[in-house]
Amino acid sequence: MPDTRIHEPEHDAIIAGAGPNGLMLACELALGGIRPVVLDPLPGPSAEPKANGLIGQVVRLLDMRGLYPAFATELARLGFPVEPETPEPAPRYIFAGMALELADVPDNPLYGLPVPQPVLVRLLADRARELGADIRWGHALDDFTESDEAVSATVTRCGGGGYRATARILVAADGGRSPVRKKLGIGFSGITAGNHIGRLGHAEIPAELRTADGGLEIPGAGYLHFGHNRIESGGLFAFAELIPGKPLVSVHEHNAAPVAPDTPMTFDELRDSVRRVLGADLPMRPPAGPEPHALRRIVDQNTRLADHYRKGRVLLLGDAAHVHSAIGGPGLNLGLQDAVNLGWKLASYLRGTAPHGLLDTYESERRPVAERVVMHSLSQTALLAPGPEVTALRELFAELLELPQVAGHIGHLLAGSDVRYDVGDSHPLAGRLVPDLVLETADGPRRIADLLHKARPLLVDLGSGAAATAADRDGLAVVTATSSDTDATALLIRPDGYIAWATDDSSTGLQAALDRWFGPTRPASPHVI
Repeated sequence: MPDTRIHEPEHDAIIAGAGPNGLMLACELALGGIRPVVLDPLPGPSAEPKANGLIGQVVRLLDMRGLYPAFATELARLGFPVEPETPEPAPRYIFAGMALELADVPDNPLYGLPVPQPVLVRLLADRARELGADIRWGHALDDFTESDEAVSATVTRCGGGGYRATARILVAADGGRSPVRKKLGIGFSGITAGNHIGRLGHAEIPAELRTADGGLEIPGAGYLHFGHNRIESGGLFAFAELIPGKPLVSVHEHNAAPVAPDTPMTFDELRDSVRRVLGADLPMRPPAGPEPHALRRIVDQNTRLADHYRKGRVLLLGDAAHVHSAIGGPGLNLGLQDAVNLGWKLASYLRGTAPHGLLDTYESERRPVAERVVMHSLSQTALLAPGPEVTALRELFAELLELPQVAGHIGHLLAGSDVRYDVGDSHPLAGRLVPDLVLETADGPRRIADLLHKARPLLVDLGSGAAATAADRDGLAVVTATSSDTDATALLIRPDGYIAWATDDSSTGLQAALDRWFGPTRPASPHVI
């Protein structure tokens, strides 16, 4: 019998899907010394407006990779009011359409960046190519087989023809209907809310209906504030000008009349849905500005979570691992943080330097975060449902949100900062995203974010003497400094920005943390910054 095993895969990693999550992972792998191949069936980056921004800790992670200034500069060029320097937390946000005031919340974790998804994809694709990733637009992953040594993928080019590509790892970033996940047989547990139809589109709105605070005053419907508005009779209406000059109208109907799946979406359909929900006409017309314009229908709402994030040599990323309501905008915060969590671990695994079990911590750390997102998105959906009992509950909830302690709790929930990774260390900072510290070094002040651009593990010695005892671990960088921003005397920071170990006195436990996360000692000296 012939030997059909794949002995020498041609690639280290194949990523199926060049959306934001797949591209972010490509950047992270490239920073880790791995040149991934990214396959996407589209002929180029999609111009379809989908997600409208980033909210949560992911904004700080972009800062840690040195991407925030470039992103902010591009947004400012497009007309967005963004400061092109360092991110600042949002003073307010919304929860289920209710005001969430965060200005008085200590260590407010809720950062925002209003980057439309097409712009995000374009910027990440440029960055991935700059780092050496091989992005193949118009190449569709049709099928794959797996052996003990590798994954063999069948790829079809959109212009015709195909080929086989082999890799040691396949990452499925191919969306909520992920063919890869389905072929693996990984369960996608959750619920589907039926008889719910959402419609949205860009629209021109008469200037006389616009209010100074970004809302609308509609004859027959009254005042509707910026963002989500719950309609007591049943439904949800949202209005926001997230892209300068392109107002977005969104409407969600409960117990909606069914629509055949192949029925094309029209602007009249959006207008009629708004009328049904508001009980009044909103005089609006299709946008006349440059395309693309959003216009789409979302039938039912899936809330599902993959039973596992890995099977053999295949891993799930982004919507392939979890889908949920878009309420509150948590999707990219969740998916892009998945990518940054996975990237350094997978790169270490592929280089052969990962300690035993490191790749398993991708699921053990990130799946609980997805569970929290599922919980709060379902909670917000429930608080937006019709009925007098929900109205009463919203009145009570609005009172609670006025309390800074409650607002802080919800802010951390939305940001994803309420989940602490189990890193095997009891220090209060361990398992958390590193604070935005300013370090005083021999070369002057430096922000902690600026030391993480290369996605390397970082030991910060703030007076403990830990730098003198640290042996090299898989590219460990070391900086000796002081800081008035923390009482800690040393921090061991993983490439994803999370603290693996911290101390207020001695370096006890440092060697164990280095072994746990970065593998055994190597003979070279640590790289001193």
